[in-house]
Amino acid sequence: MAALRDCKAWQDAGLVLSTTSNEACKLFDAVLTQYATWTNNESLGGIDGCLSKLKAADPNFTMGHVIANGLELIGTGRTVRLDKELDSAVRAMVALSKSQPLTERERLHVSALDVFARGQLPKACDLWEQILQNHPTDLLALKFSHDTYFYLGYQRQMRDSVARVYPFWTRDVPLSSYVKGYYSFGLVETNLFDRAEKVAHEALAINQTDAWSVHTIAHVNEMKAEVEKGLKFMKETEKNWKSSDMLACHNYWHWALYYIEKGEYEDALTIYDKHIAPQCLTSGSILDIVDNSSMLYRLHLEGVKLGDRWNDLLGITKKHTKDHILLFNDVHFLMSFLGAKDQKTTEELLATLQELARAPHEDHQLSLAPSLGLPLCQAFVEFENGNCDKAVDLLYPIRYELVQVGGSDAQRDVFSLLLIHAALNSKSKAKRKLARCLLHERDLMRPKSPMTERLIRKAAAVHSMA
Repeated sequence: MAALRDCKAWQDAGLVLSTTSNEACKLFDAVLTQYATWTNNESLGGIDGCLSKLKAADPNFTMGHVIANGLELIGTGRTVRLDKELDSAVRAMVALSKSQPLTERERLHVSALDVFARGQLPKACDLWEQILQNHPTDLLALKFSHDTYFYLGYQRQMRDSVARVYPFWTRDVPLSSYVKGYYSFGLVETNLFDRAEKVAHEALAINQTDAWSVHTIAHVNEMKAEVEKGLKFMKETEKNWKSSDMLACHNYWHWALYYIEKGEYEDALTIYDKHIAPQCLTSGSILDIVDNSSMLYRLHLEGVKLGDRWNDLLGITKKHTKDHILLFNDVHFLMSFLGAKDQKTTEELLATLQELARAPHEDHQLSLAPSLGLPLCQAFVEFENGNCDKAVDLLYPIRYELVQVGGSDAQRDVFSLLLIHAALNSKSKAKRKLARCLLHERDLMRPKSPMTERLIRKAAAVHSMA
């Protein structure tokens, strides 16, 4: 790992930090490095340890407050609407910034987080882009915007934001190979699979422990249904990425998806029980929760008996019932409530989302709740209640708009699978015919997909019985 940068090193990089504490500057770099690489580095003290030391080194270092609050907000597990401690921290950061002679770049960072905290995610991205136009190697602005574009489902913006600064990330700039990984993910999410794979392999040639570039290649293999290639790649590279604790669970999720695709459910459950569930129970991170909910729901759609796994997950998801930070998160919490057959919590999530959606104010996600979030959630509820026709009626008209709830194409595929299963199990002849049409579409997009072939056989059996 490169030496952590002190005040002068940051100044030399054109990224002045308004503090006289070299220790604070180095700790800021340590936190940024761990965020950028998806890894709590215990030799540095982990992100939490570094943040604690950072605050002690210079309590009035505004960018120290920015990175601490930014990581909380970008984690999407806490909201200033419900969390008074976080609300106070954001307010204190804004007040502190007004009392100091900061650079324009630092002021924009504060403003971006201030609007993000109020749910104005597109506006936050605009402010980070302003920073990047003048400071293309500001990794915090690049990564915060990258993650936020992902939450918004802004796939081309996620790709192009990195492309605009890409030439400035030469080999001598710390962490430059990771920027290749970010760009590769933007490429995969805009269906440029071959280029995505090439750029990800370039990043891995520089640093084989880059878990995000591994993740890009996992996506390529998933989207092309190249199952055997995907399984081989994950197995061969596991030793390199499994210590990236913030992303390992998600990479194991991708690995397990290949087994679900093949219909090898026991192998998928083995990965779930060994790597996915334990990590979620330990971290409680939203990404880990989403992976757990999504995987269990896919297995549920395949008819796999899941034992107490839903109840175990419910213990973690239940406290997020009223969050309503991202619609994508909400629907994954809902999956766990439905899986655990917790009707009371299901109703609470829907009721509180409906209530907030009536007056979304400036909150971008809540403004999408009436047209997208609520129909999507209700489709899951109807399907679980055996009302497959109703589930199709809710889901089919919005299928092309669901990209706006965020997540990746691979993650949102669970919504496509729900629609197909609902149509297949419908009482309506027209909807069962729709299922066959959707499967033809899927077959052309993912040739030789074992799961699609299984569903086509099921559709043919349903048709012949009708």
